[in-house]
Amino acid sequence: MDLKPTDTALEEADTLCQRRGVRLTAQRRQVLHILCAAGRPLGAYEILEAMRDGSRPLAPPTVYRALDFLLEQGLVHKLESLHAYVGCTHPDHPHFSQFLICADCGLVTELEDEAIAASLKSAASETGFQPRRRVVEVIGTCADCAEKATD
Repeated sequence: MDLKPTDTALEEADTLCQRRGVRLTAQRRQVLHILCAAGRPLGAYEILEAMRDGSRPLAPPTVYRALDFLLEQGLVHKLESLHAYVGCTHPDHPHFSQFLICADCGLVTELEDEAIAASLKSAASETGFQPRRRVVEVIGTCADCAEKATD
């Protein structure tokens, strides 16, 4: 995942949450830190394991509540096909992202292609379809894995 360095992402999240008048609690911040530091999509239970330090018991709802908040604030995205989450590469504005997911190495690249968004909006409108959520995930092979396969 081509994410910003973890410290920069966390600083940006702090600033955005302050500006919006919402709290980035220690647990929410920890979940975001884990996602950004991982550099790959993580499932909720992987995040839970990374949070456990033995000092206090943690349950899945703790992680899911934090993820729900981070999703609402646009700080993370859920990858439906992987049942996993990734940090957002540009959380400073609302956007419709598309994801390229390498089936070989797990690399996820977030795109923000307005032409794709406009095309989907137009196609839905022409058919009278009213989307509730827009998820575009393309699963394939990244350039590095494709190059390795030809060697």
